[in-house]
Amino acid sequence: MNKSLNTETFIACESEYFEADTVIFGAPFDGTTSYRPGTRFAGKHIRGESYGIETYSPYQDKDLEDLRVFDGGELELPFGNTEKVLEIIEDYAAGVFKDGKTPLMIGGEHLVTLGAVRAAVKKYPDLHIVHFDAHADLRDEYLGEKLSHACVLRRCHDLLGDGRIYQFGIRSGERAEFRFAEAHTYMNKFNLDTLLEACEKLKGKPVYFTIDLDVLDSSVFPGTGTPEAGGISFNELISGIITVGGLLNVVAADINELSPPYDPSGVSTAAACKTLRELLLAIHKEKM
Repeated sequence: MNKSLNTETFIACESEYFEADTVIFGAPFDGTTSYRPGTRFAGKHIRGESYGIETYSPYQDKDLEDLRVFDGGELELPFGNTEKVLEIIEDYAAGVFKDGKTPLMIGGEHLVTLGAVRAAVKKYPDLHIVHFDAHADLRDEYLGEKLSHACVLRRCHDLLGDGRIYQFGIRSGERAEFRFAEAHTYMNKFNLDTLLEACEKLKGKPVYFTIDLDVLDSSVFPGTGTPEAGGISFNELISGIITVGGLLNVVAADINELSPPYDPSGVSTAAACKTLRELLLAIHKEKM
């Protein structure tokens, strides 16, 4: 794996690999996007636009300058070979875990989460997932494909089993997906109202935290491939991130589904930058 400092990093994430606690890497893949592609460009846009925000978070009274974060840049992922893409992501995340660091991935479409979860569950067999999203992502297949961003949480369920996936903000999906959730996952539709209650159940367990940015209302975040009206506000998202990061043992995380071409104003990218800053600060735990 590449342990050389990326030439263009997310703001303040300039530590050397060996000294870092957290490792950022990008997964520029949108090969199974079901509506509008473009998420492959998210990582580069987030890094470039991050210098328009501050390193300090008034939400948490924390500063990125106080963290040790290595930015490994974008993975080189092949077009047209979805399983190989997932294998490369899994291998990179596994290397980060092996070195005692926390991986934080920038998608890309949501399917990239599966590669990192495959690595995480090998490291942490009792892994649980906290999932913020507009979409259930619980289809067994989409147009005959089992490896699709519409199926990513179903494939994660194949790995983890019942009662270990906690979903929030969900407001779109096939009827069969919602029926599946009733039997196999914990789902809070439309908002994050029961997040604190869920976190009480998850305390002490290893958690993979995945954030599909289309959980945000599309009037706030139009730059995504499958926008869904009726989502949460930006402040609700940040509050949820702080809750999860503060209460739970987050062993890995990702943000995904920013598609910069669909918001020429750059507002969606700016929102993604602040989300990533808050996520980095929230999941950081001081090494003893």
